Amino acid sequence: MKKVLAILLAASMALSATACSSGAKPSSSTTPSAAPSGAAETSSTAKADFKVTMVTDTGGVNDQSFNQLSWEGLQRLKTDTGAVISYTESKQDADYATNLDKAVDDNNNLIWGVGFAMGDAIKTAAKANADVQFAIVDNDYGKETPANVTAVVFRAQEPSFLVGYIAAKTTKTNKVGFVGGIKSDVIDQFEYGYKAGVKYGEKEMNKKIEVVAQYAESFSDSAKGKAIASKMYSGGCDIVFHAAGNVGTGVIEAAKEAKKFAIGVDKDQAYLAPENVLTSALKKVDKAVEEVSKEIKDGKKTGGTTISLGVKEDAAGIPAEHKLMGEDTYKAAAALQDQIKEGKLVPPASEKDYNAFVKDMK
Repeated sequence: MKKVLAILLAASMALSATACSSGAKPSSSTTPSAAPSGAAETSSTAKADFKVTMVTDTGGVNDQSFNQLSWEGLQRLKTDTGAVISYTESKQDADYATNLDKAVDDNNNLIWGVGFAMGDAIKTAAKANADVQFAIVDNDYGKETPANVTAVVFRAQEPSFLVGYIAAKTTKTNKVGFVGGIKSDVIDQFEYGYKAGVKYGEKEMNKKIEVVAQYAESFSDSAKGKAIASKMYSGGCDIVFHAAGNVGTGVIEAAKEAKKFAIGVDKDQAYLAPENVLTSALKKVDKAVEEVSKEIKDGKKTGGTTISLGVKEDAAGIPAEHKLMGEDTYKAAAALQDQIKEGKLVPPASEKDYNAFVKDMK
């Protein structure tokens, strides 16, 4: 992926050149699941010439999702380069600005914001601190990207399409669910990519499959995720896909109790329920955070650019493990993944694109 990121960065900078224009607590843990709420990691042997920190959104560092993956990426950065790393958790939206100000005061060379909800706060902090490099996961500022901000976005509709197709091939009740966190353009990618994958499988098998969708309006309330999913399962769904951060751990818990299937997100979440997580829509945030941080540490001028990653860049997809879905379904999904990689199949990222996609299928 490092080579791919370098190519993308070069392309982004070329385009940019031609366009008109809560406090932190110490921790020495090696995995987020063992880390306390709010942590800063340092090492006596680490090189102090590069400090990088990340500020989570309200999902927290142990969300089993993209915040946790971001932290894992920084941990590998520390191992590989000796960088001094840390993180601060945001308990509510109001914490974003305060946590970013603290990160600047702590003399970090690079500050990551994790999640689209931090978009405005990162932009404000970057404009106020032009000598500090910032980066953000899942937010695209377009032409308004500050010169000291590197934006990293993922085409989440691509892996979501694949898991939707797998759900369609696997469901016995012909009714599946989707649980979103907070409604946004980013979560739309998951929802409509998933629905398109279900629709694609529906047509292939010549049957009707209902998709039920509901939002938790949270990325942290796992109890709400469990309640929503439990209702879906009792209402006839036998598979529920979540794109909801820590809310999704509740969805997976509900799947275990109902003895039904859940579909994970961002990382391979099968470890949370090996007999109930059918598959996961992978978004390799950890690799992106690690490699972009290395680029910036090495002096590459990445600010003012947006890096878009997906199946083609090997930054998204589905896990190789497929015992719960069977060999035939996995091979069929893998073939679709190849079509996405080759540009022959373009999953929709919004309701408008979804409607056009469905119309073209008829």
